[in-house]
Amino acid sequence: MSQTIYQVDSFTNKPFAGNPAAVCILPQERDERWMQDIAREMNLSETAFLVRARDGYNLRWFTPAAEVALCGHATLASAHILWETGELGPREQARFHTLSGLLTADRRGDWYEMDFPVKPETPVEIPADLVETLGANVQVRNIVANQFDFLVEVTSESIVRAMQPDITRLSKIPVRGVIVTSRSDSRDYDFVSRFFAPAVGVNEDPVTGSAHCFLSPYWSERLGRNELVGYQASPRGGVVKVRLDGDRVHLGGQAVTVLRGELL
Repeated sequence: MSQTIYQVDSFTNKPFAGNPAAVCILPQERDERWMQDIAREMNLSETAFLVRARDGYNLRWFTPAAEVALCGHATLASAHILWETGELGPREQARFHTLSGLLTADRRGDWYEMDFPVKPETPVEIPADLVETLGANVQVRNIVANQFDFLVEVTSESIVRAMQPDITRLSKIPVRGVIVTSRSDSRDYDFVSRFFAPAVGVNEDPVTGSAHCFLSPYWSERLGRNELVGYQASPRGGVVKVRLDGDRVHLGGQAVTVLRGELL
């Protein structure tokens, strides 16, 4: 039996920008190896698999190399497909049961808003060669970490945009990924970032919702505001609105479907 699969560009309002994710709504649970094989075949940063549950959907995310515990852009893509295909009514809430607990999404006009857990700073030893792996001309202001990633604040947006890290060395650092960030030079955005995760098969992720679960409390504390707009300055680029609310963060984004196919 064939299975429909979609490709969605998340955190953008135009095709071929933002972060592409595959979305597959399954009639029943499939085994982990099959899902990993499909994710490897799609070769996107994430492939999302959904199965209807009693109160929403069970949702799992796979990179081409591994299952991950939290993913923003593939959750946004999943919610977008549920509304676009009529699986959910326009005023219904998307509810996802995941490895990171219950996540929800609501429509806000042309935007979607997701309710995610904050992933704040935690004590961790910083590898001595981390800065060196990011490049010779990187000027670092601060380095912190949470349960998933390292966050490196650098001194300017130009450094964020020009950075060319040593991906081979970066892949050996025992974390999911490394976020590089700075204040934005633009009035349109409060901060900019890039995200490198070669350890899980993604050299650079175009736009990373889950990274904003860390960026949100980090920049909220430094800028003195709970509502911010971030721009992820990858070659594709994308916009993430964040609204900090205690131990939760609301991630706002747009999405565009670019492909629909059949798995045979």
